[in-house]
Amino acid sequence: MIVIVCPGQGSQTPGFLEPWLADEASRSLVEQFSDAAGLDLIAHGTVSDADTIRDTAVAQPLIVAAGLLTLQRLLEGVPRETVGGIAGHSVGEITAAAGAGILSPDDAMQFVSERAVAMAQAAAATPTGMSAVLGGEPDEVVAHVGELGLQPANYNGGGQIVVAGELQPLARLADEPLPGTRVIPLQVAGAFHTTYMQPARDWLAAASADFTPSDPTLTIWTNKDGRVVDSGAEFVELLVGQVANPVRWDLCMESFAAAGVTGIIELAPAGALVGLARRGLKGVPSVAIKTPDDLSAARDLLAQQA
Repeated sequence: MIVIVCPGQGSQTPGFLEPWLADEASRSLVEQFSDAAGLDLIAHGTVSDADTIRDTAVAQPLIVAAGLLTLQRLLEGVPRETVGGIAGHSVGEITAAAGAGILSPDDAMQFVSERAVAMAQAAAATPTGMSAVLGGEPDEVVAHVGELGLQPANYNGGGQIVVAGELQPLARLADEPLPGTRVIPLQVAGAFHTTYMQPARDWLAAASADFTPSDPTLTIWTNKDGRVVDSGAEFVELLVGQVANPVRWDLCMESFAAAGVTGIIELAPAGALVGLARRGLKGVPSVAIKTPDDLSAARDLLAQQA
């Protein structure tokens, strides 16, 4: 069973869309996504600098557009039944929702635009950030960061928990890590997936009423607790709640393993989730689609399921 995974914020790098846009059909698709999102995603994916694409209001639509483009290119001429399921990390859940048929691609782009603006505004209210904690027992890490006034945001598995909160406690964490752990500050603009994002959750709850989801046509797992969700309406509700609650990618990977995963394909801008899979799903083959040159290896992996 091959699972397609869709990356979240922080995976983007300047110019990463450039090789994809040499294909005219791909460029036209990104133009369509730009219209739906109200952003020039071609410019942001090719010439915008790192600070520009770090902005939440830009980063999230750019990542979802890249994922949807990659998914369409990947599945050209490939039987859909070769895909065992799909899941996304954080904003990547919107990519996954479109891949599973819950949202149309244009609705996914509109949804992520609402999410991005709401989260950017919530992040601007209080200077906050995020850091990855590598190593340590999860319960001990959570207890330690809680004493500093920080909250767990992403349980990524493979010995990694991302924590979030105000900048001074994050700086203190870097100076006073739990013994046996390493702290890496992340280049993101806010304390995502924590109580700091409650205003964004409220905004998105109101905005989500404008969308009419369909039930999924692919198996899809939720970040909330790693379970399979069969209802499109429920998945959209979970998307809303996710902005202010921890991402349980560790539980998603446990569910992949329980379902018999035999391969992982990560959509662009790829790399982070394949890295987590190498630690959390040891021995499972994986392909990170970073450029169009990686599509053939991903299709070969899918062909093994045909």
